[in-house]
Amino acid sequence: MAKLKVGLIFGGKSGEHEVSLTSAYSIYNALDKKKYDVKLIGIDKGGAWHTGSAKELWINPGKTESTKLNTKTPEIFAINKKGKVYLVNLKNGKEVTSIDIFFPITHGTYGEDGCLQGFLELIGAAYVGPGVLGSAVGMDKDVMKRLFKDAGLTIGKFFTLLKGEKHDLKKIINSLKFPIFVKPANLGSSVGVSKTRNLKDLKKAMSEAFQYDSKIILEENLKGREIECSVLGNEKPIASIPGEIKLKSDFYSYDAKYINADDALPIPRADLNPKMAKQVQEAAVNVFKVLNCEGMGRVDFFLTPKGLYVNEINTLPGFTNISMYPKMFQQSGIPYPKLLDKLIQFGLDRKKRNDKLKRNFKA
Repeated sequence: MAKLKVGLIFGGKSGEHEVSLTSAYSIYNALDKKKYDVKLIGIDKGGAWHTGSAKELWINPGKTESTKLNTKTPEIFAINKKGKVYLVNLKNGKEVTSIDIFFPITHGTYGEDGCLQGFLELIGAAYVGPGVLGSAVGMDKDVMKRLFKDAGLTIGKFFTLLKGEKHDLKKIINSLKFPIFVKPANLGSSVGVSKTRNLKDLKKAMSEAFQYDSKIILEENLKGREIECSVLGNEKPIASIPGEIKLKSDFYSYDAKYINADDALPIPRADLNPKMAKQVQEAAVNVFKVLNCEGMGRVDFFLTPKGLYVNEINTLPGFTNISMYPKMFQQSGIPYPKLLDKLIQFGLDRKKRNDKLKRNFKA
């Protein structure tokens, strides 16, 4: 039986480029090479696609703070030819390989926000993870929180600010109270995120966040435990055992997530009573469905004395060796390689389902 050809896509035009390289390296090593013929596709920071072996593409792999993509490798692109998807060498126009399913692990803008998913839909490719809509609303924290609110989910107070508009900071401060979190609307991994305690800090943080996005959000500081829950599936998603992030630093920053492991203690199995654990799981699945997600997602919560608050979803969560998404499912009885098998199968299942939809209409 022929191996399934999996196109593992990583890198991208995002502030989370290096995190993506590390996630993809972990996935590559965990994929069963007896089942899968893994084709590597690294997108550089300019948007060009490259291919090569693991030794050729990854420079200093496994270390987020110093890993790089080798851009001297051959440039390629993906096309649909007679109903089958191929990678083509841009220099000579020759087909490199066919691809049965793509596995994007491109965190952040242009890879997790629906852009890449839209292209893969356009060329008729099967792929892992949420579709265009789920990816787009899951990335945009402003739109995401509005949908949460409309669905009756409990969220913290927030304000959305657009670059170039006048902002009534006095009104915002009076409503949110310090400390106030400042975040780019369309990024993850805590890139561009700041926790501010005064007006001077707030203005500086806003300026930094606006470097990453033309829309930012200001959030109230919810005091409580940081609870996370992984979700897996398409029409009938399941939730993992909830986990918890115990912080030693001020908040769960980029450094705490990927560089200085001592700044945070990720606990894949949170100490919750059965009733609260079930509430977290049900809320996570609800969030997944509200945002029209498929495949995978990690939902983040704040558990406060006043109750459970939904923070956000990450539709292409980290897959590094310390990432919570796979660790929580491992605690739930699904080991890393088996989890990857399921994600690939869900991507194939969705493609089969969507291929049955009518694309022609005659009155």
